[in-house]
Amino acid sequence: MIHKSFSSFSLSEDIKKALQVLEYKVPTEVQESVIPLALEKTDLIVKAQTGSGKTAAYAIPICEMAEWLENKPQALILTPTRELAVQVKEEVTNIGRFKRIKATAIYGRHPFSIEKTELKQKNHVVVGTPGRVIDHIEKGTLPLSKISYLVIDEADRMLDMGFIEQVETIIKELKVERVTMLFSATMPDKIKKMSINDMRTPVYIDINEASVTTGDINHSICNTSEADKFELLNDITIMENPDSCIIFCSTKDRVDMVCERLNLMGYGARKIHGGMEQDDRISAMQRFKRGEFRYLVATDVAARGIDVESISLVINYDIPMEEETYVHRTGRTGRAGQKGKAITFVTQTQTRFLRGIETLIGFKIEERPNPEKDQVSRVKSSFEEKINAAPEIKKAKSDQLNKGIMKLQFNGGKKKKLRATNFVGVLSNLDGMTAEDIGIITIQETLTYVEILNSKGPLVLKQMKDTKISGKQLKVMKALDKR
Repeated sequence: MIHKSFSSFSLSEDIKKALQVLEYKVPTEVQESVIPLALEKTDLIVKAQTGSGKTAAYAIPICEMAEWLENKPQALILTPTRELAVQVKEEVTNIGRFKRIKATAIYGRHPFSIEKTELKQKNHVVVGTPGRVIDHIEKGTLPLSKISYLVIDEADRMLDMGFIEQVETIIKELKVERVTMLFSATMPDKIKKMSINDMRTPVYIDINEASVTTGDINHSICNTSEADKFELLNDITIMENPDSCIIFCSTKDRVDMVCERLNLMGYGARKIHGGMEQDDRISAMQRFKRGEFRYLVATDVAARGIDVESISLVINYDIPMEEETYVHRTGRTGRAGQKGKAITFVTQTQTRFLRGIETLIGFKIEERPNPEKDQVSRVKSSFEEKINAAPEIKKAKSDQLNKGIMKLQFNGGKKKKLRATNFVGVLSNLDGMTAEDIGIITIQETLTYVEILNSKGPLVLKQMKDTKISGKQLKVMKALDKR
């Protein structure tokens, strides 16, 4: 069956409603292939590139199959990087919003005590990096008895970063009767071997690499020398005058140098690389996604798994030495049906890397002439006008989901033996309320947070001043944080 819209999948109304608000319209090839099989609880090995929509391909069926009443995590999603863990957690939360699916992200350099507290709450999905997941398993803070779904995302990246042994350690701790889905851009022998050993007659899905790579992206190269690279970068950005651009460099030092030089020329660029503090990296990415600045200079830490829409231009300041990296970098543009450009700078000694890339993607990349100085001069004024203009802040897809949500704080929690079902039972029986108006419930030791949907927060706030929960009159107020 060909699914021309998400409404034709066997999904609950809660999930369909969230997908509609998130503007998921036509399934991508990987979503078309994965979702029906995942809903049938089939083990899957999926070869799919970045930009293919694979996160939603597994997040949608996991949110659909998760049982809300179960307090312990039912799905574990392993990711190679902290950024991807945060991204996936947000995706799961958005898709499962109206089903009240609770997701938690756990990763290195994040306070363990905060994660421990979160894992004590009702959680349906845990997303984490392998090392931190093992930490929680060893300390007994991540319950595994109810894990029925395991996703290994970016498996080849896990291999590159030396995480495969940790992944295998985690797998040995899980119950054998589970659904396992493995996603990887490439399929090295070690990944195949792991798949054979740890999965039950998996179905293999191969999403055509060339279709993802060529998609809506115009690829070109500029021949240059190392000495002339930065001047060429300046000329290209002036000529292209992009609304949003990622510039990829091979090392942290190169990122620092390029970003600093761009800013001396008034670009207002920001950077991301592995040498930065985690909070700074996540903040920079979120601000870039919102459109607060136009130019992001990055190492390959930002090339995989980060979903940023509307990137009109990707520039490979340094050509990647690994062919697959080219696909991951250029996959940042031309997403969601929009057109994009990928321009790669190539020096005389780097042509062998270019040939390898062309062999992988299956076509020759066109050379474009480097801009003439008079051409650059003619368009520089419009470039400067855009650089100096206030950026147009983009609305996130989740903004519409969060619209009309009020988070309430009740001064009672686990110590008063309160459970999520106690709150649902009382709140859904208030005048003007139904169970569908109740969002995620987070119960802590002495406090409980409840999201009230559909702009009904004030109504609940008023009625709960005189309404008891499990025979207890709780103080209730609007919570300070939105999330």
